[in-house]
Amino acid sequence: MSEIKLYSTTWCPDCHAAKRVLDEKKIPYKLIDIDENQDAIPIIVAARGKKVVPTLEYKGAFMDGNHFDLARFEAELKELLNR
Repeated sequence: MSEIKLYSTTWCPDCHAAKRVLDEKKIPYKLIDIDENQDAIPIIVAARGKKVVPTLEYKGAFMDGNHFDLARFEAELKELLNR
């Protein structure tokens, strides 16, 4: 499985929810805290058109969790992982 990157911050409740989903499903991921690694911000902006967390990257595809909807996130995650 290719590596999943989860761009997040420590203070974002949607980021905590995304981490929880990945952890519960035992899906390994690399956590990138954009407060500590600001070089990651241009990557998010280029892919999403804005700085938004959580942003998940897998095989060059990106999805964001702005206005986090857990059911939508799980459905999109499943679709993303099946690519």
